[in-house]
Amino acid sequence: MTEPTTQTGTAQQTREGSERRILVCIPTYNEAQNIESIVGRLRAAVPAADVVVVDDNSPDGTGDIADRLAAGDTRVHVLHRKGKEGLAAAYVAAFRWGLEQGFDVLVEMDADGSHRPEELPRLLEALERADMVKGSRWVPGGTVVNWPKSREYLSRAGNLYTRIALGVRVKDITGGFNVFRAQTLRDIGLDNIAAAGYFFQTDMTINTIEAGHSVVEVPITFEERQYGESKLDKSIFVESLARTTAWGLKRRRAQLARLTGRGRKPGVTPAS
Repeated sequence: MTEPTTQTGTAQQTREGSERRILVCIPTYNEAQNIESIVGRLRAAVPAADVVVVDDNSPDGTGDIADRLAAGDTRVHVLHRKGKEGLAAAYVAAFRWGLEQGFDVLVEMDADGSHRPEELPRLLEALERADMVKGSRWVPGGTVVNWPKSREYLSRAGNLYTRIALGVRVKDITGGFNVFRAQTLRDIGLDNIAAAGYFFQTDMTINTIEAGHSVVEVPITFEERQYGESKLDKSIFVESLARTTAWGLKRRRAQLARLTGRGRKPGVTPAS
């Protein structure tokens, strides 16, 4: 297997694998065609893991399906929200609930099948030597399936721009298949996560690094959804580009202030 790449930091000790309480967080909006399959595959791949479905009052009945799954499996939970509040808010709600319930490991996973549950055990294994693990499309061994080349080039270019602008080595900083130690989320502070859209994944990764924690990337196969419609649109990419640029300029000013003796050392490791 290809060796995962690492953004340096200090990994913290955790409970041994079998004792860790794992919570997989799955936000949903109109995923009735996917949710039962993805939860079933996940429970088969990592039987010890709990699942929380965070549904934004999906008009297609996704929440009802999730309730039925929860009624038949004590490891499946459902958080119902009043309306479509966005991916970032859904994950933050799931993280808060998971921390309150005492879970040791929290996982981000899409509901549409693009993140393969069968690959989660490798990400959990990598967490033994890191504080955050990212399933990565763009490290050696990672790949995408059923993507047009135009979308692949856009994602690669966006990640390259983000690495340069923010001064990090993470190759797939926008990727959404992520695993966190509970202590990592406590240390970065969920109140400090300001991004509301596509930039959320970048925000979480940068805050993890700035808190002094390590980030490891593990190659995954990312597969385009088979059912339903993608929630991504051009406005999301525009927002991400704008926020990356603004955040990058802020960090360059901090670096300049440090070099001139007027500021503290920034938390992000410069790219090499």
